[in-house]
Amino acid sequence: MQKISTLRRIHPGWYAGTFIAVLAIAAQVLYSTGIYDSWRNSRSVDQACGGILAQGELATALESSELRAKPLDLDDGYLAHCLVLRADSGRNGSLEMSLRWSTTKPTSLEAFPSGPDIDNGAMGQVAPLGGGWSGIVRNNGSAAVQVALDCRNDRSKALVAYGSFAAPGFAPSKSAAALTGLGRVTTETARKTAAKYGCEASGGEKLTTVSSPPYSARPIPAEPLGQATGSCAALRTLAPTAAQHDVPQAMEYPADARAPQVNCYLATPSTKPGYGLYAFYGTSAKMFRTAGATRWLASPGEDRTYASATAKCPQSTEPAAFVITRLLEVHGNDITYPAPHYSPDFANTALKAFADNEAKQRGCTDVRMTAAP
Repeated sequence: MQKISTLRRIHPGWYAGTFIAVLAIAAQVLYSTGIYDSWRNSRSVDQACGGILAQGELATALESSELRAKPLDLDDGYLAHCLVLRADSGRNGSLEMSLRWSTTKPTSLEAFPSGPDIDNGAMGQVAPLGGGWSGIVRNNGSAAVQVALDCRNDRSKALVAYGSFAAPGFAPSKSAAALTGLGRVTTETARKTAAKYGCEASGGEKLTTVSSPPYSARPIPAEPLGQATGSCAALRTLAPTAAQHDVPQAMEYPADARAPQVNCYLATPSTKPGYGLYAFYGTSAKMFRTAGATRWLASPGEDRTYASATAKCPQSTEPAAFVITRLLEVHGNDITYPAPHYSPDFANTALKAFADNEAKQRGCTDVRMTAAP
């Protein structure tokens, strides 16, 4: 009888040991097959940017369904800041998303245009995002999308979402599908964030295609100014005068009354940008004023080669800013000007026509030529 009692006492320990062994084997299987890593990566994406990152188009943007994410705690006052990377090894692709109020100072990478960009060829150019969104697409070597949703219940601020193909992986490819995916992730994340934080804003429709401006100071192809139908259309009647000032051609983007930044370039017969016209609204106007671009244009001891104007717009308490400036070309240490002479009279006339047309399209009033934008 003693042996039977001993066996009965052994059985519970034997079962417990067996159970632990089974758990160990199961854990080894999960690790060796990648199931655990996949679960962990999926959970990190679910929690990205405080759980508010729109995931529907991440796979399209990064051209992979194997993704992982990590927070970017930069202590910059942003609502959220995160990075999504491809989890499949050896492949490019990483998407950075930042979310902030327009009252929060942007990081240096987001602030645009910078001082040196504004008159350096077409370095300050952006393309409208389209689809009814208040957004732009920029290209500083890797594409980025910015969306600013003005809060109807608080005109002093807007919800700003900035999505970019960033380090370490940057864009997975140059495909239009990846760029459109980036646009969709950014717009839908902006919409979700505005709703979460009580910003009553109007978004747009689901983007079908997103186009990026060319990289560097190379602008889009030129056409005769008299045939302009997009962002330079307001200057068509000035075509004869523009030709007299050696800028008979236009480099323009599609007209879009929702874009927070608008560009129009007047080009020389050799299709080099000679004058740049810019309009900035809401958050973009605020960034333009705080990025030092105007101080760059007004260099001490140099002749003034720009004109500016402002207007009051219903969407924001921030005045709109309008600028025309003569553009330069940089070749190493040499600087040249495609438009050989700056004409203040022509610049003022062109800017007034540009600003009046822009204001009319957006319901802005009180357009005024100013000493500084």
